[in-house]
Amino acid sequence: MTFEVFSTADGYDFGKTASWLDIAQRATADYVAIFASPFSLAPGYNCLPRMAKVAADSGAAMVYSDYRVTTLEGETKSVPTIDFFKGSLRDDFDFGPLVMIDTRRLREACGSIASDYKYAGMYAVRLALSRMADIVHIPETLYTAVETDTRTSGEKQFDYVDPRNRDRQIEMEHACTDHLKKIGAYLESVFANADYSGDFPVEASVIIPVRNRVSTIADAVNSALSQIAAFSYNVIVVDNHSTDGTTDVLRQLSAQHDNLKVIIPQFSDLGIGGCWNEGINSAHCGRFAIQLDSDDIYKDTDTLQRIVDTFHSENCGMVIGSYELTDFNLNRLPPGLIDHREWTDDNGRNNALRINGLGAPRAFATNLLRKTGVPNTSYGEDYALGLTISRDYRIGRIYDSLYLCRRWEGNSDANLDIARVNANNLYKDRLRTWEVEARIAKNKQK
Repeated sequence: MTFEVFSTADGYDFGKTASWLDIAQRATADYVAIFASPFSLAPGYNCLPRMAKVAADSGAAMVYSDYRVTTLEGETKSVPTIDFFKGSLRDDFDFGPLVMIDTRRLREACGSIASDYKYAGMYAVRLALSRMADIVHIPETLYTAVETDTRTSGEKQFDYVDPRNRDRQIEMEHACTDHLKKIGAYLESVFANADYSGDFPVEASVIIPVRNRVSTIADAVNSALSQIAAFSYNVIVVDNHSTDGTTDVLRQLSAQHDNLKVIIPQFSDLGIGGCWNEGINSAHCGRFAIQLDSDDIYKDTDTLQRIVDTFHSENCGMVIGSYELTDFNLNRLPPGLIDHREWTDDNGRNNALRINGLGAPRAFATNLLRKTGVPNTSYGEDYALGLTISRDYRIGRIYDSLYLCRRWEGNSDANLDIARVNANNLYKDRLRTWEVEARIAKNKQK
């Protein structure tokens, strides 16, 4: 088996379709190694022969490996990558800067790409390759590269909603939508009717899961209790066995407000999703269940009214608003408003399989949420619900700011290490995989 290397140093821009067409035409070896970084790479012992052998033995369309990075300060650290699944559709999946591709399949992949991309070329190529054969992860550290992005996990996670990246995101959405159509997972914009029927004690309930947020829980609760609406509502706080004084704060607040309901679960192994199940299945829960995190606040007093109005006017299974990032003292942080304008009624539920989040605050028709259930996790449970609900029902969007999201050292995703980032991404990739399979099955039943 033979291989040859094509790199950024050769003048290739791997975001461009034209670069891939040129490589497909020029390649003469069995495999092409693609090095997509402007900096140098130090192959480890037997790096490229090992990648070529695994590709040949497995019949993979593409292989990638774990690697090391050297920081600008001279520190070297390991970067373990994760396995690739059918649902690994996010365009920021970390293959590392070095991959090896079967040349024959690369030519076939390039022949299936009809668009002249400026940004989504590599994304479109690897989606096409995944339709032909496996994309295989080699859990071995085979090379060292220079670190090119030193930002924290909390800074990186909003790239896909930064308005400066809009042209790039449009191309990525186009490539993903084309892929979903080719694998039978694309959904037309036809929606089922949401069921709001039944007797409920109030029209809406704000659900606040909390554990050990003594410094912020009063702000959150008072923000919810300050809502002005033309309907009855309550606030349900699920206190997940706090030990820092949060319970005492809630006891004082509930003594002052009849519409504040505090639930302490029987179980001690609940994540955020399990707390949500406690709230929505309680006798206190209203017709619509609306999210508020224990360290955030609603921006204005009409948030509940606007959300409930959207349910009734658009017949949604779920409504999602927009939010602003702030520091602990509510000073605005970049990129500011997170409005997810990439969502469209036509294609939002397809594009949802490409991105890693759907926005906030999130609200649900309680009948539907009780039927669906919430995964008992503390990460990705909201994304799982958005995918599942959007399979059949309309998701309404409010693009004005409704919510202030604090970014501080207490946030669960402010500055994660690589192990936690990988675990989170792996979970969402699995969610997407299950959802892709469900949508393929749904289309086959038509």
